[in-house]
Amino acid sequence: MNTGSDETAEVAVAAEEPNAEPALGSRAPEFIKARRALHLSWQVGVFVVGLAVVGAGVIMLPLPGPGWLVIFGGMAIWATEFVWAQLVLRWTKRKVTEATQKALDPRVRRRNIILTSVGLAVIVVLGGIYVWKFGLEMPWNIEQ
Repeated sequence: MNTGSDETAEVAVAAEEPNAEPALGSRAPEFIKARRALHLSWQVGVFVVGLAVVGAGVIMLPLPGPGWLVIFGGMAIWATEFVWAQLVLRWTKRKVTEATQKALDPRVRRRNIILTSVGLAVIVVLGGIYVWKFGLEMPWNIEQ
């Protein structure tokens, strides 16, 4: 393209790295972002849906169900629209990755196996003492 200059122009092309994190900000469709009232309504809707999902996850923490998974799902819903939720999810993903790498360390795995074996041995010994002393009787049926 001729711009009237003798200097050659360099085109800046952003090379996408495979590990590059997506840009922060709203992922709403462009026609929604173009209209302020519609975008605000969109944000309120995303917030309400995300709040409902996170609330369901919090309820599932003491009750049966995948509580943490549902909470992170609600955070992912919020992250489609809110920068603070995107930052929280990035931090969480980084911490989970670090914990995974640490857990795969051979020394840590060896320590965890040893601690689990010792714990199981203690439980078996205590169970054996209980059965030796009281038999196979339930604790609430034992009369002293």
